[in-house]
Amino acid sequence: MARFEPVLLRNVGVAGVRRLETYRARGGYAAAAKALRRMTPEQVVEEVKRSNVRGRGGAGFPAGVKWSFLPADRKITYLCVNFDESEPGTFNNRYIVDHDPHQLLEGILIAGYATRATVAYIYIRVEFHETFHILQKALDEAYAAGLFGKRAFESSYALDCHIHRGAGAYVCGEETGLIESLEGKRGWPRIKPPFPAIKGLFGQPTVVNNVETLCCLPHIIDRGEAWFRSMGTPGSTGPKLYTISGPVNRPGCFEAPLGLTVRELIYGDDFGRGMIDDKKVKGVIPGGLSVGILTGDELDCKLDFDDPAEYGLLGLGTAGVIVINEDTDIRKVLLNVTRFYAHESCGQCTQCREGTAWMYKIAKRIAAGAARNEDLDILIENSHNMGMMPGMSICGLPDGAVYPIRTIVEKFRSEFEEHIRRQVPAAVEQTLRRINPAVYEMPIAGRKG
Repeated sequence: MARFEPVLLRNVGVAGVRRLETYRARGGYAAAAKALRRMTPEQVVEEVKRSNVRGRGGAGFPAGVKWSFLPADRKITYLCVNFDESEPGTFNNRYIVDHDPHQLLEGILIAGYATRATVAYIYIRVEFHETFHILQKALDEAYAAGLFGKRAFESSYALDCHIHRGAGAYVCGEETGLIESLEGKRGWPRIKPPFPAIKGLFGQPTVVNNVETLCCLPHIIDRGEAWFRSMGTPGSTGPKLYTISGPVNRPGCFEAPLGLTVRELIYGDDFGRGMIDDKKVKGVIPGGLSVGILTGDELDCKLDFDDPAEYGLLGLGTAGVIVINEDTDIRKVLLNVTRFYAHESCGQCTQCREGTAWMYKIAKRIAAGAARNEDLDILIENSHNMGMMPGMSICGLPDGAVYPIRTIVEKFRSEFEEHIRRQVPAAVEQTLRRINPAVYEMPIAGRKG
């Protein structure tokens, strides 16, 4: 691809850019000043709508459209910033705030003005200890400079902003689970409707936006929606942060227009620079664990909001790419996936609580070398009977659980079957006794396979 000038990462590596004075010297807060002084909230919303910036947190919903769902007669509006970033393989939000915290704060100021929010809450994952202190220091500087808590830039708009440290639950990345946690309750997602835009935090209209989404706003306001749409693909506009981890020569966080292929991200000189020891790619999880898996023959998949669906994936997700090399036992991949979702299910919905737990138990048996071909069929069957998409759950966690499980089993079924074919019956019996001794204490008539 052609050489790309960083947008969101343009300040990475600049000495002292975490400080307000350095950020402002490089043009920081000029876009916020422009919005608050020269534009109405409605004009900001329309500019964001025309840019077609879609949520970078996983769902990919257009941000400006989301804002327009707020009732016109509202008296109080809250802005919640989703910085939970719990999706495995994803660290783009943390990377950008670690290096350029004021870019997020400027985006919050613009979004708050556009939605007429009175208070913003940044919900940050508790494990991000250093990042929290970096962000808090930047927020303190912004308050001292009169950007928050007072009428900023001699305008009539004032916004308060607070950082809230969550307890580290994956399900709190879902916007209503996040809101419940912010209110001091257990982080259980809410039944919808009503949606947060109508009844959210403390029962008031609420907007929930991802960190990277908000970081796009200063650039849209500064350079215009046409400039933003000039990058990416027709349905997926603007720059995107991609993270890549696994056995590649250069893991990290990189920026490119939406539409970069998986192959370019792994092998490009500006990105992953190929595989360690020139190993072959067995599989790639391209958007965080919940979107599913690609095989080594599907690396031309474009990382935008549309193309992943052509490969049987849930979507782009967070663009947190995890690479798996040819030496990896696919049974262990399945085990790690099922273990994660069984642990992170909040337990509120029966099919998610029971389904993720049973799929983990099946995966443990498969990984232990005591599998049956029927186990693969059961995993596929269960994957079609869980989730918000088939109308079975309150939130999308089970959808995110079943897509990787289904695609791993379907795309690598021959490898699973080969492992099963090689199993020694006596060893299988011994393994089953070891991993599930309770079954073998039953009378013979009570045993189940």
